Amino acid sequence: MFSWHDLGPLIHVEQRLNSTTYLSIISDQVHPIMLMVYPNGDGFFQQENAPCHGARVVQEWFQQHEGDFTLLRWPPQSPDLNPIEHLWDEVKRAIRQLVPQPSNLTELDSAIHQTWCQIPRITFQHLMESTPRRIAAVLKAKGGPTKY
Repeated sequence: MFSWHDLGPLIHVEQRLNSTTYLSIISDQVHPIMLMVYPNGDGFFQQENAPCHGARVVQEWFQQHEGDFTLLRWPPQSPDLNPIEHLWDEVKRAIRQLVPQPSNLTELDSAIHQTWCQIPRITFQHLMESTPRRIAAVLKAKGGPTKY
């Protein structure tokens, strides 16, 4: 996760992400960060429409914590709106340029974490600032592809 203020931690998920694992990440990692960064409850949290995001237990948790931050509604099939994809592109490009390339999962995990921590603040701030333009572009394209 990230905000205009900072990058959040990367959380290595060993198994397939299911609702139980996702709820654990939300409650143990995301929620404390949101409370720290947005103590007045004026933060926004964006998630996609992955099955684990829409699970009843996850939705109930968000309802119980609705005063802590706002959960943004996410339109179906709207990847053009998700700025995290652009950060992942930055990470992927940086990993592809490494010499030598990571040769196992441990090296890859380390390279991803190191690359994530080196993303310049201006990069994620520009992504956050582009959100209104992204939304306008998707609306103009009536949900179709955009330049983003």
